[in-house]
Amino acid sequence: MAFIYSLRLDMATIAFLVAPYILLKSIHNNFERRWMVYLLKSIVYAEIVVVSAIHSGEVISYFEWGHKLTSRVFMHLSMPDEVVRTAAASSILYFIILLIIELCLGFYLVKKANLFINTPQGLEKRRWVFIAHSVLTIFIGLSLSLVMARGGLQQIPINIDSAYFSEHQIMNDISVNSAYFFGNSFVLFNKSDAADHLPKLKPGEAEKTTNDLYAFDRSHQNNFISSSKPNVVLIILEGWSANAMGSIHPGNTATPYFDQLAKEGVLFTNIFATNTTSEIGNTSIFAGYPSIPETAISLYPEKHRNLPTINEKLKKQGYSTRYLFSGDLKYGNIKGFLMEHGFDKLKDENDFPSGLKKGKLNYYDKDLYNFLLAEIKTAKQPFLQCAFTGSTHSPYDHPKASKPKFSGEECNYLNSMIYADKCLAEFIAKSKKCEWYKNTVFVILSDHGHASPGINSPFETAFFNIPLLIYGEPISQSYRGKKIEKVGSQADLAATLLNQLGLSSEEFIFSKDLMSPTVKEFAFFSTIRGYGFITPFGSLRYNFDSKKIITKDLIDQNAFSKAKKESEACFYQFFEHFQNLDSN
Repeated sequence: MAFIYSLRLDMATIAFLVAPYILLKSIHNNFERRWMVYLLKSIVYAEIVVVSAIHSGEVISYFEWGHKLTSRVFMHLSMPDEVVRTAAASSILYFIILLIIELCLGFYLVKKANLFINTPQGLEKRRWVFIAHSVLTIFIGLSLSLVMARGGLQQIPINIDSAYFSEHQIMNDISVNSAYFFGNSFVLFNKSDAADHLPKLKPGEAEKTTNDLYAFDRSHQNNFISSSKPNVVLIILEGWSANAMGSIHPGNTATPYFDQLAKEGVLFTNIFATNTTSEIGNTSIFAGYPSIPETAISLYPEKHRNLPTINEKLKKQGYSTRYLFSGDLKYGNIKGFLMEHGFDKLKDENDFPSGLKKGKLNYYDKDLYNFLLAEIKTAKQPFLQCAFTGSTHSPYDHPKASKPKFSGEECNYLNSMIYADKCLAEFIAKSKKCEWYKNTVFVILSDHGHASPGINSPFETAFFNIPLLIYGEPISQSYRGKKIEKVGSQADLAATLLNQLGLSSEEFIFSKDLMSPTVKEFAFFSTIRGYGFITPFGSLRYNFDSKKIITKDLIDQNAFSKAKKESEACFYQFFEHFQNLDSN
């Protein structure tokens, strides 16, 4: 069925690609200038190279991203060294092989088709007939191309959703023409159309609904941190999925040590990432800010500098603040975001001790934690010390165990989690021997989710489920081992943590205190070309291209209607706030 439903979009793509050829070839037939032949060949061959690169890149990237090649690739391509280091050697090799095969096939077909032959035989002697022939060719050719490009003569032009036919997103991805999708993404990359998808709401309705969602009792007594001014160690785990963790989803766990730690801390089991990338995860964690579809706020310094952050709040209380990453912080302008918000020290791979073995993307988690311990030793108390891990990021660099525990689907990722989990346990064990440990709270959470066995698409709600654990000696005995099942997002850490520390969180307007007895349970997340909304009763996902809710598991109609209204209000209000941030 994919071949059938994809035809209209395929024809539209052909129309866009062939239009320049029709125009230039017809003009060339009249003038026969050598430079025009070169220009014509350059355009045709450039199209073959671009389309071949899109196909090859998408085939390879889909295994890691779980979606088609989008505008986000331009951000990656701006840092080619990051691309090379992130991708496994086999992926690069497969990409090159696929690219060579398609290029050879494309160039061969062009040669066999004689696309660059001279003027039509017999017409060059009758000049006026020849000119009329050329003009007619241009008119008919471009007219047909226009009709094909818009998918026919219907009132509304064709769009990506015309190729959708299945409830399974991967089948729709196969059906959608890759070059068309990528071209559409290119336009969106230069100018997002998210504003065009804002729901039509009554004046003030979105603000009223959103304000109600974020209204909660801030003076509650559900406090589990007994120390008034503890040190805070914030560990951001690269791509840890809650679906592979036995303490959250009982089963074959990849994190036995984390599961043990959870028995001694406060574990939040229904936390969801706001998006699928690290730069968005970091901004949501520190600024308590939601994800906006089609963009990342870290790329807009003029906007994000107007947001409060956790470290800025703690700095005003006398905390020293540091951030450590085992890779390159320039990805997604994370470094720019952190620098703008005043961390005392930022360190990444360029600051690691010499002589350490290094993976393709970053230093191993074990060395990161050892460096972290050294950093904490020199930090002025009280401190906020942040660390961002990397061994669970593709290509999953870590010292390989003698016999991997997992095989089959996502085995490389799961085995890297086993290694990262053990490194985390060793770090906690070493920390217990340090004098600062007794007055330190460890906040452990993930920057985003990841594919795991049975859940391999970033369009599935479960894909976004991530861990959040607050652990340490300052945790009250009565709370140790408790599981908080309230639905929330990583953006809710700001209000939750600050209120536990006795600090105001009112300026974090889109962050909820998950310990408040009156807090509303929900999580908003952004997907490729849309957004999702999660409640205790189920979830839904809206798609920009389909212009409708395409998946939902809310069986109760009242719950669905309520979730639909609240999700539309959140999207509207978040987008409006984002748009106006730099005008405040």
